[in-house]
Amino acid sequence: SADGGRNLSLDSIPMGLPMSDPAAWTTAMNNLGMAPMGMTGQPLLPDFDPALGMMTGIPPINPMMPGLGIVPPPIPPDMPAVKEIIHCKSCTLFPPNPHLPPPATRERPPGCKTVFVGGLPENGTEQIIMEVFEQCGEVIAIRKSKKNFCHIRFAEEFMVDKALYLSGYRIRLGSSTDKKDTGRLHVDFAQARDDLYEWECKQRMLAREERHRRRLEEERFRPPSPPPVVHYSDHECSVVAEKLKDDTKFLEAIQTLLTWIERGEVNRRTANNFYSMIQSANSHIRRLVNEKAAHEKEMEEAKEKFKLALSGILVQFEQIVAVYHSASKQKAWDHFTKAQRKNISVWCKQAEEIRNIHNDELMGIRREEEMEMSDEEIEDPSEMKETEESALVSQVEALKEENDSLRWQLDAYRNEVELLKQEQGKASRDEDTTKEQQMKLLQQALQGMQKHLLKVQDEYKKREAELEKVREEKLKIETLLENLKEQESSTSRVCACSQEKECPVEKTLSNSPVKSEREVLLVGIISTFLHVHPFGASIEYICSYLQRLDSKICTAEVEVLMTRLQNTFRQELSGVGASLEKRWKFCGFDGLKMT
Repeated sequence: SADGGRNLSLDSIPMGLPMSDPAAWTTAMNNLGMAPMGMTGQPLLPDFDPALGMMTGIPPINPMMPGLGIVPPPIPPDMPAVKEIIHCKSCTLFPPNPHLPPPATRERPPGCKTVFVGGLPENGTEQIIMEVFEQCGEVIAIRKSKKNFCHIRFAEEFMVDKALYLSGYRIRLGSSTDKKDTGRLHVDFAQARDDLYEWECKQRMLAREERHRRRLEEERFRPPSPPPVVHYSDHECSVVAEKLKDDTKFLEAIQTLLTWIERGEVNRRTANNFYSMIQSANSHIRRLVNEKAAHEKEMEEAKEKFKLALSGILVQFEQIVAVYHSASKQKAWDHFTKAQRKNISVWCKQAEEIRNIHNDELMGIRREEEMEMSDEEIEDPSEMKETEESALVSQVEALKEENDSLRWQLDAYRNEVELLKQEQGKASRDEDTTKEQQMKLLQQALQGMQKHLLKVQDEYKKREAELEKVREEKLKIETLLENLKEQESSTSRVCACSQEKECPVEKTLSNSPVKSEREVLLVGIISTFLHVHPFGASIEYICSYLQRLDSKICTAEVEVLMTRLQNTFRQELSGVGASLEKRWKFCGFDGLKMT
């Protein structure tokens, strides 16, 4: 036919049935973001751009857009999805009513690639199912049931979202109107072990990649480890000894020496070598002291420069503040406008604040210098003379440090003594108050315990009186029971004697299975009930009927009575297996003939 080039197909076999409305299937596939293809793999529409993956005029598909991943495409509430009639080779799909709510679906399982399709026609085959759903993507497997449903597994997850679009469509095979050739499709997510296994494998792979990425980042940001310290040997010892003499390599050498000593490399054979290295390390103390003195001198010079610069800045601030004050006088103030006066007053306040801050800073520096000068006056001037011998310099520094430490210790001891005195005075006062409070609390607790004991004693006496009353009542009841038993035994003896004197008919009645008038009534009622139920009834059913007449009747009593009357009632088993049931039947007419 003329439209043969536009037919939808399952494979490369040419098809003779034309598609009556190709634009309908094109519109449906464009709603899903799919490109409709013809027999030869060419686009059905000439304006389709394969590079973009969408029709011209529609933005291209982003792989992260909803509908291509796990999230289904959102549909705006005010713009319902356009669903039209879809014509296939062997069937036709009719869209649902657009005013009806969308079909309900279950919660999407993780990694879902399988869908449940219900409402299939009875005459539907796997070829027809493949023809309808292969347009949504590559179908891996179809599991069709004998009933009107099947499970379809796709290759990718986004194909499931496209298959859900067909939920609610009515399907008709060919042009038949038979019920077996029609049905309403219901497409929903299905939970499959294969999908869950693949999804878990994918998640584990992503977790491994994430752990690898984090490990690489940690290794990148981790600080480099220090180089390993070489093991002790005579050659390494000589190398370290040379480095200890060099000021630039002293830090590295002293670390190696410390590590060797901590490792326990010192012994009788190496003691002299280690002593020489320790002596070399000690020679650097003078150098370090001189470096410290040089840095202190540089710091003092920097302080002097800073103090001079700060004093110059303060002089300029004073001049600026003086200008503001002179401008605020009546002679010049009247000639300024209101806005100018306001600005001048604000500027004056700001300048005064900044000047005060700098002035306080300068005064603090001067106070520190005065304190240092007072400390220097206290010290012996002979110790401040510079000498060339390193021993004298080290002794002077040690004496200074000891003097400072002793003075600080003395101040600390004085403060501690004063604090201890204050704490002792407070503690004595607090102890007196706490003792009084504790005594009061103990007295209150004792009073409460006494009251509680009195209450317990009263309750104990009441309980004892109640127990005595109960015992007396128990004794009375026991005596009454004994009297009643004696009376019953005497009456039974009298009745036995009277029955022996009566006619032998009564003896035959006493030997009969029916022992009382109540049992005779029960036999009559049960016989009537079972006569109405010719197929028999269970003991529970019989007792439920009798308990309506008398609630005191029990199942065991009725069953014992019926078992005694074997010529009147017969028990039979009915049913098979789990439905096996015992039924009682009335056999009085047969029993009459037998007796």
